[in-house]
Amino acid sequence: MASPDWDLISSYAGLLCLASISIYAGAHGSLPAPKRPKGKGTDKSVVQDDEDDDEDDVSDRLSSGDAWLFPVAGSVALFGMYALMKYFGKEWINWLLMWYFSIAGVGSVWKSAASVTRFAVGEVRWKKFDRNRVLILKGPRELLSVTLRTPTIALFPLALIPSVLFNTSETSRKSALITDILGLSFSYNAICLLKIDSFKTGCILLSGLFFYDIYWVFGTDVMVTVATSLDVPIKLLWPKSLGFASERGYTLLGLGDIVIPGTFVALALRYDHARGDGKAYFYATLAAYISGLVTTMTVMHVFGKAQPALLYLSPACIVALFGVGIVRGELSEAWKWIDDGTSGVKSKKRIQ
Repeated sequence: MASPDWDLISSYAGLLCLASISIYAGAHGSLPAPKRPKGKGTDKSVVQDDEDDDEDDVSDRLSSGDAWLFPVAGSVALFGMYALMKYFGKEWINWLLMWYFSIAGVGSVWKSAASVTRFAVGEVRWKKFDRNRVLILKGPRELLSVTLRTPTIALFPLALIPSVLFNTSETSRKSALITDILGLSFSYNAICLLKIDSFKTGCILLSGLFFYDIYWVFGTDVMVTVATSLDVPIKLLWPKSLGFASERGYTLLGLGDIVIPGTFVALALRYDHARGDGKAYFYATLAAYISGLVTTMTVMHVFGKAQPALLYLSPACIVALFGVGIVRGELSEAWKWIDDGTSGVKSKKRIQ
């Protein structure tokens, strides 16, 4: 019997940790900020009056109607990319996307670094830092208003480093560490910002992408070709070596296999937060994600062939939701719940 390939197993474990941490952090980042009590009096400065602008939960929610279109839009984009690479080559596409993701990466890493710093110093201490506001007015109209605390401004030069290194390094020698830093920041921010409005929408989204993943991985070579040809930070990499050597190459995990299930796990956490009764749904769906990813890696390792991760992740997350709901006798309530960005559990009301 052959001995276990610990180098390869370590790469699976590394990707599993990166993906799980990204989802855990992104889910907590998607929680609505606590509303601060309004102070009395009217003697406020312009900056003080805007004190809670960075705490408002104003992002749009993905509805069930939007969820149906995800597999269609994804298929069009994926096949379009494949066709362009097939007939025009991948070099210029990689060049174009490299610049796009480098620019987007600055903002993504900057926001992620600010979130990590805010968590590290604590909310109370963070609120003590000065707020710096840039306000552009045209007459009485406000054209632009940007408010940043001092540590956020100080982090901007550091946020430039990953994108600069990624953009200036040779295509064949791009660092897996830099790729992972950019990829983790993209996945964290995507989970924070891409919010689905209900478990119904989440199940539609996961179910649609379940079939999308199966078709494009098993039915064609499109998914694998695009994923392995694009040298951009839309994946996480881990070297197949306990010593982090790169001779054997890397195990990779696409960001879509983190972000899509991650939005569902984040919704479960927001539901737990709205109920104010523990984190049963969050822990169940997160554990289901981890189990699904372990299953994906196990099947890939045994059969030596790329696997559509959502084939295992989508059912795992959906079953976890239904399992907890049935055991706790709350499935109907959870299914009807609508996440509107406010505290408390609200359900759809039947129109009489």
